[in-house]
Amino acid sequence: MDQYQQGIAYFKEGKFKESLVIFNQLVTNNSSNPTYLLYRGRIHSRMGSFDLALRDFDQLLEMEPSNADYVSDRAVVLHLLKRNQEALKELDRALAMDPENPYRYASRAFLKDRTGDLEGAIADYEKAIEMDPEDAISINNKGIVEEKLGYKERANESFKRADELVGYQTNGTTAPPDATVPAEDSHIADNESQEEKRVTFSSYLSTLGDVITDQSVRKDFFKFVSDKLKGKK
Repeated sequence: MDQYQQGIAYFKEGKFKESLVIFNQLVTNNSSNPTYLLYRGRIHSRMGSFDLALRDFDQLLEMEPSNADYVSDRAVVLHLLKRNQEALKELDRALAMDPENPYRYASRAFLKDRTGDLEGAIADYEKAIEMDPEDAISINNKGIVEEKLGYKERANESFKRADELVGYQTNGTTAPPDATVPAEDSHIADNESQEEKRVTFSSYLSTLGDVITDQSVRKDFFKFVSDKLKGKK
């Protein structure tokens, strides 16, 4: 395993200090490689070093001003720095650059929810779901916002749909696997109540400190969420 792959492996394992040592060296050796800066920025963000993360994303955008992924990642760092108006403008900018990507709407919805614009969050989630009806994360998140607004029936329908997509059924059976979650991740512990699952799912979604823009990475994260719901380490 080469140095870069080792750094990625550490990042995925949550060994951020070890990963940072590697990516610091990679950036020092080749500061013009955007992938190295991207991962270092995300590591800084996970470690709570938001000013350092923002500096890396600023440098990335100097290199590629029209990269919507970098703009989106930068927006999340701004949010973590409590600079929410700037963060929202950046997500608007990312959406303008990449309007056919449903995740642009979902990430903006996530921020609107966190900042109190609940109706705006639902509108963005609905647009994301219209573009990608299989996105269980957006469907579940929409249900959480609907619940906050007191729309209980709508929220329950959203949770039911998200449950169907991940293979969860309240009678303890497993629904047929689909493309969203691998078959081995489709069963959730039988003794877990619907309310416990909902709270746990919400808390793990809130760990999206860095916006995950790559579809395969999002699926990896969703597998991580599913594993946690089943109690895996």
